[in-house]
Amino acid sequence: MLDIKFIREHQERVLQNLDFRGHKYDLEGLLAADSDWRRQTTEVERLRQIRNETSEKISRLKKENKPADALLAEMKLNSDQIKSLEEEIRDLDQTLQGQLLSLPNLVHESVPVGRTEADNLEIRRWGDPPALDFKPRPHWEIGEDLDILDFERASIMTGARFVLYKGPGARLERALINFMIDLHVEEHGYREVLPPFMVNRKSLTVTGQLPKFEEDLFRIENEDLFLVPTAEVPLTNIHQDDIIGDDRFPLAYVAYTPCFRREAGSYGKDTRGIIRQHQFNKVELVRLTRPEESYEWLERLLLDAEEVLKRLGLHYRVVALCTGDIGFSAAKTFDIEVWLPGQNGFKEISSCSNFEGFQARRGNIRFRRKNQKKNDFVHTLNGSGLAVGRTLLAILENYQQSDGSVLIPEALRPYMGGMEKISR
Repeated sequence: MLDIKFIREHQERVLQNLDFRGHKYDLEGLLAADSDWRRQTTEVERLRQIRNETSEKISRLKKENKPADALLAEMKLNSDQIKSLEEEIRDLDQTLQGQLLSLPNLVHESVPVGRTEADNLEIRRWGDPPALDFKPRPHWEIGEDLDILDFERASIMTGARFVLYKGPGARLERALINFMIDLHVEEHGYREVLPPFMVNRKSLTVTGQLPKFEEDLFRIENEDLFLVPTAEVPLTNIHQDDIIGDDRFPLAYVAYTPCFRREAGSYGKDTRGIIRQHQFNKVELVRLTRPEESYEWLERLLLDAEEVLKRLGLHYRVVALCTGDIGFSAAKTFDIEVWLPGQNGFKEISSCSNFEGFQARRGNIRFRRKNQKKNDFVHTLNGSGLAVGRTLLAILENYQQSDGSVLIPEALRPYMGGMEKISR
């Protein structure tokens, strides 16, 4: 959430950012609601002061045994006016908060200006595509032939956009989760967390999924709880309403969770395979930092996610998302895209973002600097470290062999009981 005072004082900058993002927004309506709220609040304070003064006069008259009927009637009228104005202020505040919650974050000045993903800026590449001397197949064909991915059975038991992992496929998914968690905990300094897989409406509002993206979420009927769309939500909300001591930074958390998304609006996109599922596994990285250090930590978080692909020997590239492609809550985002030979292209496998104070303001997540009384909002960062299913499919496509088997990357073999290859 943006600070209303900042919006008031930097209208041109906010409008320019909205234009960069391709958003249409009634900023005049927001500022009008803010002006009404401030005017009514000032009037209530004035009336309360009058009521207090009148109350003191009544008290003195009663002590002197003098009549106070006129002042009592005046105070009754005053109290009725205050009550009416307080109701108006509550309505105005609700309207104002709703408008602020629908306003996206400001993009950082370094974000490339553009409208679509075609305007994203490639930053670097690592590794090379595998040199295959045969026509590469997509992962869904490889997985079905090896009997480790079963889309038909999953469709019968649940529906479209689900998959059943079997045998070495299930073990490979589990191995990837353990490998990623171990790497981030033992070498990158994250603290492992196993959070609830359901969260409440407030938590999703803090991270920016609500109110704007409710149609993308799976809600538990009669409970107003939601299945987590990403572990970013519970990890960021660990410190909801906290004042964090300055000596605790930087805070770094890693968690595995299944993720649940309706994929509303994605009709016709990635309908084959396990790229876009209603349920998928992900290892998530979250950092909370001081504002002046957050962009340094974003670079570090990005490298932490990249290291997974390096250890697995998977060719990838890093792109900086442009203003029209960046997420609602993010100030800056890097995507990591892994090479998929079976589809002859790159596919996103991680997004690493700095939200600056946007989520912290929604969640009232603050910190106190040493020798200062004023509390500041922290900066929150998160990134996939990595999307597990997409990593598995990248292994299937990049390590496929001409006989239909798939080699296991060396880094994963200890997690696979020494298995070197998945064969028919």
